[in-house]
Amino acid sequence: MQRQFRLTRSTDFKRVRHDGKSTAHPLVVLIATENQLSTTRVGVAAGKSVGNAVKRNRAKRLIRAAARELYPQVASGWDIVLIARAPIIQVRMPQVRTALQQLLLRANLLDV
Repeated sequence: MQRQFRLTRSTDFKRVRHDGKSTAHPLVVLIATENQLSTTRVGVAAGKSVGNAVKRNRAKRLIRAAARELYPQVASGWDIVLIARAPIIQVRMPQVRTALQQLLLRANLLDV
């Protein structure tokens, strides 16, 4: 995902986590809040509960890849944080994409 479409600052992550609405799935948690921009920015996080650094990085890669595929369908003007959960390590890309799509639909963030 291009840098202009990513959340990179810890203050942005904290703002979204504090002010945003969350939607959960067994693989991923989505937290979203509106921003004052014309684009949607996405940030990905994986805590130590997911596993060691290798597992956390794999989880983040899977989520980023799924988000990259779904990004053109996402409504603009949102900041989204995606947090990996431990079971994501046992699944493949199609399941992660489906989980993310379900979360975006539940949060009314997909332009369908």
